[in-house]
Amino acid sequence: MLSWLSAKLEVVSSKAHSLLTRQLFYGLLLGFSLSVTSTSLALYFQQRRREILQNQFEARPIEIRSDEVIDGVTGLIGNTPLVRINSLSNALGVEILGKAEFLNPGGSVKDRVALRMLEDAERQGLLYPHTGSRIFEGTVGSTGISIATIARARGYEATIIMPDDVADEKVKALASLGAEVERVRPASIIDKKQFVNLARQRAEHFGQDPLSHSAKLRSSSPSVVVTTTAAELVAEDHGPITAAEEHELRAKPRGFFADQFENKSNYDAHYDGTGPEIWRQTSGRVDAFVSGAGTGGTISGTGQFLKSMNEDVLVVLSDPEGSGLYNKIKFGVMFDMKEAEGTKRRHQVDTVVEGIGINRLTKNMEFGLPLINDAFRVSDAEAVAMSRYLVRNDGLFLGSSSACNLVACVKLVKKLGWKEGQRVVTILCDSGNRHYSKFWNDDYLRRANIPIDTKIIDDLLSDAPM
Repeated sequence: MLSWLSAKLEVVSSKAHSLLTRQLFYGLLLGFSLSVTSTSLALYFQQRRREILQNQFEARPIEIRSDEVIDGVTGLIGNTPLVRINSLSNALGVEILGKAEFLNPGGSVKDRVALRMLEDAERQGLLYPHTGSRIFEGTVGSTGISIATIARARGYEATIIMPDDVADEKVKALASLGAEVERVRPASIIDKKQFVNLARQRAEHFGQDPLSHSAKLRSSSPSVVVTTTAAELVAEDHGPITAAEEHELRAKPRGFFADQFENKSNYDAHYDGTGPEIWRQTSGRVDAFVSGAGTGGTISGTGQFLKSMNEDVLVVLSDPEGSGLYNKIKFGVMFDMKEAEGTKRRHQVDTVVEGIGINRLTKNMEFGLPLINDAFRVSDAEAVAMSRYLVRNDGLFLGSSSACNLVACVKLVKKLGWKEGQRVVTILCDSGNRHYSKFWNDDYLRRANIPIDTKIIDDLLSDAPM
């Protein structure tokens, strides 16, 4: 009897154990299936979202088309290629993409800004071509070259005021384009003799001599200055203007201070142009946009457009030594310690990098402040090393601000630990052709105690995430 009962208990125990094992197996199988299903659903929705984004624009490969003739030099501006930086992309496991703005006819991203400022002025009736009118601008070079290029094409003269410590290549280019160039001592923006302030003054006094004077015209932007030599026609005591007088007013020469730093046309050029081009060229697959800032128009306008299409896109500032923008983004304070050390090589911003970096907030930069997610400081040594690294590994001969932007791209990727094909887009502002005398001059760099060592980039790429 006992043996029979014991056998029964063993059978029951075995069945219970078998049932428990089956239940455990089915539970694990169900859990795994649910996990796979949820992951599959997540991947499906990600893929669907990607397809929706891609379908917003038709792909347009670079090709030669029949019956597609560009209307003059201004027709060459914009629609620049987006190029993969192979060496950096392969080393990092992501896609580093550069907008090749150096292929614009004036050689830089500033062509977009110059064209938009003049087009807007013409639309508003502030400028009329072939009237002897003159464009005035304060610039460290690239914007001046762009203005001189477009001014010639549209029938204007140009006067460019610039610091006397910029690369000589920029001055020679301006002279070759027929611009009147005035070089002045670098100074703070609060100084009346600062190059931007002087450009404004020159426009205000355009056409004045002991026997005649000019008068200001109203513009949509308080910073833009427009003067006319037909002062008597716009005097307060002048009655209604006749049709003949209106024609005379339009035909008289005008002075126009473009003011790239405060003029919203700068921002608009990138919101309406650069941003949509990047979105189209990437089929909406952008994880981050990296840019330096001088006037602030590029990072603000492009960043705002990309954020409007996908709020998850990171907008990141690349800032050189001596500029206060990095601290403004990171800590809310517009100051850089190097500015207090008394060892500055340059008065405006202490760096060999030209075209980006500033120690004041412009109107165009203010547009972008709320949307900038992060900022990276880039040293002169890092920018120089990146420029040489790119020549050695990619055959890309780029200028200082382009190199600075690419260093910031690497730092961003390292900080976030990205290595799964994420897309980082940046601006290749200009080529090295404008930087022979300084940034690409090894003797100059040695005298300035700036090392030339591509190992800096090798180490940056191989380092663990920041």
